[in-house]
Amino acid sequence: MTKILFIAYYFPPIGGAGVQRSLKFAQHLPSEGFLPVVITGPTPADAQWTPHDSTLATIVPGDVQIHRAKGPLPAVSTKLRGRLQRWLGWPSPFSEWWQQSAVEIACANADGCAAIVASMSPFESAAVATEVSRRTGLPWVADLRDPWALDEMQVYPSRLHRRMEMAKMEKLLSSASLIVMNTPAAEAALRAAFPSLGGKRVVTITNGYDREDFQRPVRGRTDDKFRIVHTGYLHTALGRQLNGRGLSAFLGGAERGVNILTRSHVVLLDALEQWCERDPAALRHIEIVFAGKTSREDEAAANRSKLCAAIDFRGYLSHSASVDLVRTADLLFLPMHNLPAGRRARIVPGKTYEYMASGQPILAAVPEGDARDFLTQSGTAFVCRPDDVSGMVAIIGRIYSAWKEQVNLCKPNVTFIEGFERRRLARALADELRNLLAPKAA
Repeated sequence: MTKILFIAYYFPPIGGAGVQRSLKFAQHLPSEGFLPVVITGPTPADAQWTPHDSTLATIVPGDVQIHRAKGPLPAVSTKLRGRLQRWLGWPSPFSEWWQQSAVEIACANADGCAAIVASMSPFESAAVATEVSRRTGLPWVADLRDPWALDEMQVYPSRLHRRMEMAKMEKLLSSASLIVMNTPAAEAALRAAFPSLGGKRVVTITNGYDREDFQRPVRGRTDDKFRIVHTGYLHTALGRQLNGRGLSAFLGGAERGVNILTRSHVVLLDALEQWCERDPAALRHIEIVFAGKTSREDEAAANRSKLCAAIDFRGYLSHSASVDLVRTADLLFLPMHNLPAGRRARIVPGKTYEYMASGQPILAAVPEGDARDFLTQSGTAFVCRPDDVSGMVAIIGRIYSAWKEQVNLCKPNVTFIEGFERRRLARALADELRNLLAPKAA
């Protein structure tokens, strides 16, 4: 076994989409000959972005060491001070605490390790890995779960702040021996934005799914409902804020032409209302299930809908329960932010891969980009643009008619979907680590 330092702030018992990639690498890398030594944060309070899922901790192999920074997390004294820190570019208390704590823990446990892998976000982990690499001489790998300052969903106080973050990103990644992006579009954007990184090894390893999650028995349904399911976060609050021309949008901190509100249930509810007006008898069959942490804005949008009685907010579910819900859906809803025509999105929501693996029909309201390409090739998706209400109405009507006739319109491209299985992705990372360490071994 080759030991590697694995810096992953988000790690079980925290749940949610941000944990899955690091957890699955930690689970599957040992079978490829690499034993992670995990450097992570303390277990924070159960909150919107850090839900607890104790079931995930049982997945971590017993020989994987986990070293946690000591809590509690530092707090900003006031909201005003927090805003000032962000506007003035000062390091936040969290940034300073995490960098200091993680560097100390990593260096104390680096003996016998051959490399460093840093999972980001938080992007402060790049500074952690850079410093640990400097002190130990170990090469480090930047694993970007999101494309950092190149993420069109990221909102900064102003255009200047975005440029400052771009400069920081370029500087820190320049010290990495390998850069891993999680979509082809993100890799292409990185190469285009930072020609100075042209000599670096940059690869794409996507997110994925676990085969076992879709092989275990799942309890069948006996109701007569046409179940529409969405898992994960809705972004109603941020979408409404930016569509209302907030200060960040006015000053160029948000990328122009990006509509984040469509990455919520707002357009879906409009489409369902129109569809039910055309087919009122369908209303008694509809069940709309949202699984995941929600905000007041998410719930308020649902309460204003004529379909509010059919909506079921189930809160955060364990990962296994969430997958089972996906498998019992009659239609899966996958919304994304909208972009101007001809512009490709750089991200693919993590739920995409599990949706495809389920074999269930997907209403994919997505812009051009890798997500649309993957979903189209999967044979399980029915695609429209994120703001296309009439397109959604047509898709819902088609899937509903097939449901009544007990016909599955999906034709899963199994070979294509299996390419996103987590063991294959872990093998791809292991191969990159072997290539990175081969000259040193020789």
